[in-house]
Amino acid sequence: MHTVVVGTSGTTAADVIAVARGNARVELSQEALDALARAREIVDALAAKPDPVYGVSTGFGALATRHIGQELRAQLQRNIVRSHAAGMGPRVEREVVRALMFLRLKTVASGHTGVRPHVARTMADVLNAGITPVVHEYGSLGCSGDLAPLSHCALTLMGEGDAEGPDGTVRPAGELLAAHGIAPVELREKEGLALLNGTDGMLGMLIMALADLEKLYKTADVTAALSLEALLGTDKVLRPELHAIRPHPGQGAAAANMLAVLKGSGLVGHPHALDSVRAGDAPNQADAATRVQDAYSVRCAPQVAGAGRDTMAHARLVAERELASAVDNPVVLPDGRVESNGNFHGAPVAYVLDFLAVAAADLGSIAERRTDRLLDKNRSHGLPPFLADDAGVDSGLMIAQYTQAALVSEMKRLAVPASADSIPSSAMQEDHVSMGWSAARKLRTAIGNLNRILAVELYAATRAIELRAGLTPAPASRAVVDALRAAGVQGPGPDRFLAPDLDAADGFVRAGGVVAAVEPVTGPLA
Repeated sequence: MHTVVVGTSGTTAADVIAVARGNARVELSQEALDALARAREIVDALAAKPDPVYGVSTGFGALATRHIGQELRAQLQRNIVRSHAAGMGPRVEREVVRALMFLRLKTVASGHTGVRPHVARTMADVLNAGITPVVHEYGSLGCSGDLAPLSHCALTLMGEGDAEGPDGTVRPAGELLAAHGIAPVELREKEGLALLNGTDGMLGMLIMALADLEKLYKTADVTAALSLEALLGTDKVLRPELHAIRPHPGQGAAAANMLAVLKGSGLVGHPHALDSVRAGDAPNQADAATRVQDAYSVRCAPQVAGAGRDTMAHARLVAERELASAVDNPVVLPDGRVESNGNFHGAPVAYVLDFLAVAAADLGSIAERRTDRLLDKNRSHGLPPFLADDAGVDSGLMIAQYTQAALVSEMKRLAVPASADSIPSSAMQEDHVSMGWSAARKLRTAIGNLNRILAVELYAATRAIELRAGLTPAPASRAVVDALRAAGVQGPGPDRFLAPDLDAADGFVRAGGVVAAVEPVTGPLA
């Protein structure tokens, strides 16, 4: 099994995904253990002094004015975890919780939190045992960190609350710890607070979203190319010299991908739209001639997909910076000071989460417009209405496009930025918040919708290509069609129960089947 070693710095996005999705083991480096011990000595020294230090010998948030005596400090740390574990709603996905726990461990290991090495080891032990705290959908405002989600994780370390075992069964956390030989943690000064104060949930979801979107943007280039091919469009607009004079990197990459997929196609720019279809009206002069320009949804596909790619590049930069951060309040500095700060505010992460939702919505929207063209006999250049076998008796893919349109409509609603909102909390002490957790949650929904939207376009475009009997598709296109059929998604024919086909196409896209099918032909896509 793959092992991720956590040091004081250097954690990567690949590490996060390996732990969250791949169940990689986690180990703490000796460097991290030494840094933890040094920081803890500083906290212990401050705790022994009579002067109040926030989070060490005071209350929290709006209650920070009260000095807490030695005899109540362990209770103070227990209480902050218990009281802040106040989430509600459905359970959050296992991979999100594992990312949340791992990223908190990453910050703890930096040596800036004052947590004892023993606590960090226990965090690693829980991850390695496959124990996943029950975390709920609602409870984070994205400021002072993802408080409620992280509190539910800390509660598990204390042996309280509920958690899911490696077998998927939810049990009391204390029972699960005992079953795996893990002793519950007795928290000391600052440790409860240090386990709660981070942007780890929203960052983990951002990292996984970027991995998913990278695959989906490549998939969208392929489905756009298939639609262009099925519509007998022109690939001249994809030529690199046209994109060099507007040098947005993502645009050039998308155009190059589409051009690679279409290489060797006998359909692109074909002048006789109706000579090769099984059904349809008589050709008109406009369809009988090679088109000079395609509709925007086809011609401008690289510009839209490219803008999304460039948005992802900015989001990736933000994620890398956040990964390199030690987010806590207060923090332990190398010179021995323990200082309050505002680094827990989630604005940098929240903004890019919202920006990605906008880009994903637009990519879904343009894909739906291409699908609609494939189904409309007045704009499909000779394809049968709704790609039906016997139009009128058969409805073809009419309602598949309804489903796709409903998904696009929801994506537009999900594109409304969460980070534009703020609701004051904690008696106006925390009077401006980022709503970054909410931005991350809706982006996850949007990505699921985008996957389905591209699956519908894939389903329609491959069917349309097969209906162009007598014309030879590009080798890469043929490879996609063959792989999709091998995955159990049926081709043209009389009406049948469509939901299973669409579900299989969705699974094919989600598993990366589109990219896996074309790259042996095209080489690696950009």
